Amino acid sequence: MADEQSEAFTHRIRVRYSDCDMQGVVFNSNYFVYLDDTMDMWLQERLGRHFHEEFDYMVKKASLEWDAPARMREVVEMRPEVTRWGRSSFDVRVRLSVEGRPVGTAEFVFISVKPGAHEPPVTVPVPDEVRAALS
Repeated sequence: MADEQSEAFTHRIRVRYSDCDMQGVVFNSNYFVYLDDTMDMWLQERLGRHFHEEFDYMVKKASLEWDAPARMREVVEMRPEVTRWGRSSFDVRVRLSVEGRPVGTAEFVFISVKPGAHEPPVTVPVPDEVRAALS
């Protein structure tokens, strides 16, 4: 796995026309697409491109508290951080903003699973390397 990173990670996504609803703002479900991409990019940066070979996870719970709209062509910045470590689970908070203006806050509970074993999800301890890289 990749070396530990100490700087905060920020992922940026430019809002496309097709991401917006009739009101001209990001359609609510698209925020979760942005957040999924953010998690993937964060883990790739911290754990390496092929992290799924050694570590895999599944979403147990996801929520998004909306603060303000993001509009077409704006750039949404997302900053993930682990807020809790369990034996085989961890919580992540992702703050979303546009030019410093809060857009929302997402909260996730993830479970660590054995790579390739998804039915039923069999939890495994979160590897120490993952804890170190994301803390």
